[in-house]
Amino acid sequence: MLSVRRLDILPDPEGAFVHVYGASPNAFWLDSSAAGERGRFSFMGDASGPLGAVVTYDVNAGRLRVERRDGVEERGESIFDFLGRETQHLRDPGPGSELPFDFDGGFAGYLGYELKAECEGAAAHRASTPDAALIFADRLLAFDHHEGHTYLLSITEADPWIEETGQRFAALPPLAEPRLDASPPELVLRRSRRRYREDIAACQRYLIAGHSYEICLTNKLGGETAAEPLELYRALRRANPAPFSAYLRFGGLAVLSSSPERFLAVDRNGQAEARPIKGTSRRGETPAEDARLATALRSGEKSRAENVTIVDLLRNDLGRVCELGSVEVPELMRVESYETVHQLVSSVRGRLRDHLGSADCVRACFPPGSMTGAPKLRTMEIIDELESEARGVYSGAIGWFGRGGACDLSVSIRTIVLDRGAATIGAGGAIVVDSDPEEEFEEILLKARAPISAFESRTSLLGQT
Repeated sequence: MLSVRRLDILPDPEGAFVHVYGASPNAFWLDSSAAGERGRFSFMGDASGPLGAVVTYDVNAGRLRVERRDGVEERGESIFDFLGRETQHLRDPGPGSELPFDFDGGFAGYLGYELKAECEGAAAHRASTPDAALIFADRLLAFDHHEGHTYLLSITEADPWIEETGQRFAALPPLAEPRLDASPPELVLRRSRRRYREDIAACQRYLIAGHSYEICLTNKLGGETAAEPLELYRALRRANPAPFSAYLRFGGLAVLSSSPERFLAVDRNGQAEARPIKGTSRRGETPAEDARLATALRSGEKSRAENVTIVDLLRNDLGRVCELGSVEVPELMRVESYETVHQLVSSVRGRLRDHLGSADCVRACFPPGSMTGAPKLRTMEIIDELESEARGVYSGAIGWFGRGGACDLSVSIRTIVLDRGAATIGAGGAIVVDSDPEEEFEEILLKARAPISAFESRTSLLGQT
């Protein structure tokens, strides 16, 4: 039974997370750090509750690990089957349906790109990080930024945690500005400018030969760092506020995201929405230049072709699980502006068939089409060949699956992954027949600029030649 308390105050979510969950070994903060229609709610929690758990998955072994207070269980089961069954089993038609948001407790974390092997793709490369990592949150804090309310939720009836945490909010100490004591890293491109241009040429040969219409080629930057993950995330959310920002911690693994892109959301009634981004431009130095760049992005033939291709792909993906005739495109190629870039965004919606749930919908659409290209399966094979390594967390999805049957996931872009002292940042772009290799290379540097800036301006970028 869900217990809910609403406080008519809105403490600083950053201070709340630092003071309530800052020391938790496994915790999440789904952080709407940018105001706007998709930035109303933030959620946070950890695995310390009586029913809390950490779930990880290895797609190559087909093994699911569930770690609870009373021990560890391993299963030979798909993460999608597990999420579908568990959210259905935990479904509660009670107080959660009265909340202004659909996350009523459940699973929060990430799905890595290599889960494509569970979605008709190939198991071509093995990631060094878990292919999925999620926290089962039986206690949850939710912040309504529009109405100025805070919600405390617990699956355990009459949980004293609700009262104790509510009292803590009345006396949260002030929070100092983030401090990065570690020296900024030297970030090295995994594939140099020359190699990336060669990969673009290979993509164009595949495109001309008819293997694909659009190939979303990516690269990675990596380096060693001693930066404290939460302090670095606090710097990131200042450098690049975004509606789908997130901070995830799983022991020695941390994911710091400032994503602007919704991958997929499904509400309690089975209404699904994807909001693919395809088409990127830098921001201008002056208001006039900024407006000119936004207009050029909106009218640019290449950007429009990229966007329409992915919209068609998502219409097809959603059509596999939605009622016949329900898939529509209510918004096509709208310019949305963020701290460092303009983006071209569309919306694709559909209504799930009665016997299907949010995990079925995510499985049908995964990985995000904006990170693959089209047709999806053949294009992923080309990507596996050219990139020659796992993408890991990058290009997957970050978000939550609720007990009420809903979910909301972002695309894990503009994201820093910290794993045992190593930092990686992925960036990429859509390659089409008329792509200019130099412009494409500059685009990945533009997209990487926001996460890099969290390390402060002294960060150096190597390996461009």
